[in-house]
Amino acid sequence: QVQLVESGGGSVQAGGSLRLSCATSGYTSSSYCMGWFRQAPGKKREGVATIDSDGNTKYADSVKGRFTVSKDNGKNTLYLQMHSLKPEDTAMYFCAAGLGCGATAEWYSYWGQGTQVTVSS
Repeated sequence: QVQLVESGGGSVQAGGSLRLSCATSGYTSSSYCMGWFRQAPGKKREGVATIDSDGNTKYADSVKGRFTVSKDNGKNTLYLQMHSLKPEDTAMYFCAAGLGCGATAEWYSYWGQGTQVTVSS
C-alpha cells in the first residue's frame, strides 16, 4: 500500500524557516517524480517544487531562491526546506508522487494528507 506522510508544518513569523518532510512507503520512490504542492483556503492547489528520479528540480516562480526540494532515497523521504517565509506562503502543503513530472496536480497519483504552514506578519 502506497503511503506518503508529511510532517514539519507549523506556525512561524515572516522571515522564518521551516523544513517539511514526506516519508514514503509501499513503492520504489527513487523511480518516481516527487512534488510539493500547496493549497490555501479558497484557492486552487498549486505546484511548489518538483524533483525527478535523477534529482533535477523545478520551482514555482513565487518560491525560487527561498525553497529547496531534496530527497533521500535511502530513507525514502522527500524534503522541502523553506526560508524567508512570507504570509502568502500560508497554506496546507502536500507531497505527491507520480510517474510523470509535471507542475500540475493531475500528473501525480499518490498524495499525502497534508501539513499546515502558517506564516504571520
